[in-house]
Amino acid sequence: MEFKIQQKQAGKNEAWIIDDEKKLGSISGLTKDELTFINTSLGAEHTTITLPRAGGFVFIYMLKSKKTETQTFDACRKAGAELCAICNKHKLDELTIGNLSATPGAAILLAEGMALANYQFLKYRTTDAKKITNTLSRIYFTKTSATVKEVAQLATTVDAIYKVRTLVNEPLSFLSAEQLSKEIAAMGKEGGFKVTIFNKARIEKEKMGGLLSVNRGSIQPPTFTIMEYVPKKALNKKPIVLVGKGVVYDTGGLSLKPTLNSMDRMKSDMSGAALVGGTMYAIAKLQLPLHVIALVPATDNRPGQEAYVPGDVITMMSGKTVEVLNTDAEGRMILGDALEWAKRYKPELVVDFATLTGAASAAVGEHGIVCMGTASDETKKAFRDSGNRQYERLVEFPLWDEYGDQIKSDIADIKNVGGPSGGAMTAGKFLEHFTDYPWMHFDIAGVSFATSKKGYQTIGGTAYGMRMLLDFLTHYGKA
Repeated sequence: MEFKIQQKQAGKNEAWIIDDEKKLGSISGLTKDELTFINTSLGAEHTTITLPRAGGFVFIYMLKSKKTETQTFDACRKAGAELCAICNKHKLDELTIGNLSATPGAAILLAEGMALANYQFLKYRTTDAKKITNTLSRIYFTKTSATVKEVAQLATTVDAIYKVRTLVNEPLSFLSAEQLSKEIAAMGKEGGFKVTIFNKARIEKEKMGGLLSVNRGSIQPPTFTIMEYVPKKALNKKPIVLVGKGVVYDTGGLSLKPTLNSMDRMKSDMSGAALVGGTMYAIAKLQLPLHVIALVPATDNRPGQEAYVPGDVITMMSGKTVEVLNTDAEGRMILGDALEWAKRYKPELVVDFATLTGAASAAVGEHGIVCMGTASDETKKAFRDSGNRQYERLVEFPLWDEYGDQIKSDIADIKNVGGPSGGAMTAGKFLEHFTDYPWMHFDIAGVSFATSKKGYQTIGGTAYGMRMLLDFLTHYGKA
């Protein structure tokens, strides 16, 4: 998708954002009949109005304030998704957006919704790909509707989100742990950040017992990928570390997933890995003044070979022992090693993203992210504010000691499941064992993959949480 500020007033296809009927007078070229039609449509509570013309279209979007600013902004994005569908229906290839409303950034929000809704994953469509490919490829802005910086940030964000969604949509037949590392390395080369990949031999040398135990059932080797972006002048003296769960496919292992259709979307169990990789790409492209490191432990989880079994005791990289009672609780096993590895950087903050528990999905559904952690209240508030701005909202769950009691083991230091209740929190308490720094955990199990199109979220990988994280990092260290 191309974004650019239009030097002339508008193009052959125009979209105008208004918040008052009086603003219609600022749109040049509207005929008396068109104004009558627009006013009649607005009176009938239509918010998006289409005016076909010889050689193009004019669209009017009435931006109405919602209960909160957050909801107003997201309504603008959703209107963009609606407008995207209209543009592709009429085979339009470009659109110029003008903002006549009193809401700053409304044109960027509308374009963001359009661009996110325009994403397609057609790599494996062989017979009808050309026919169903969206035609919309260029979004322009009038000179007064967006700044060069805003347009550049939008272009980079959309590009990164497309990359994340594509990684999540790729099947295991292509995206093994090794291939995931290669894809991240390609993003590093394009974006401008360093990538180091550990193979199985190096992982064994580092004694990453959690990652190796999950990989024991696979015929394909694990990887551990380290990304690093170091700007010339960083605001943070100590690095921020991002960690992403990279289970490229999850059968549940010997604790095989038992329910109907429960494996259908398990290629998305590496959504956390894709998200932190895409965020690193955006950080580097935007040249944010932050020293950031990202870690991705990756493997698939299968019941073959010498698969680890319920009852096994695993020694993690930290030296802690874990009694495995459910091999489907594998994400926390590989994350435990990554969180332990993060200690060597003496980080200012560590943030992990993982499709970790069905409990988080059941609690919040597809409408937000479950989070928890030991970071300061100020940091937690900053994350909530970013989540609200991007409409990727957060719900904080507690890390009470009682949840820690649920994962005490009779024969090892801890066990990897805590019983039928409080699953999201007991998983969080498990991860906490491997931290000694300010830390936040984001469980994206309910939001990482969509089975139907909704607004600007397309079917498949969503990259949900990346805009929130990028917003947080963009505002990091600023008053």
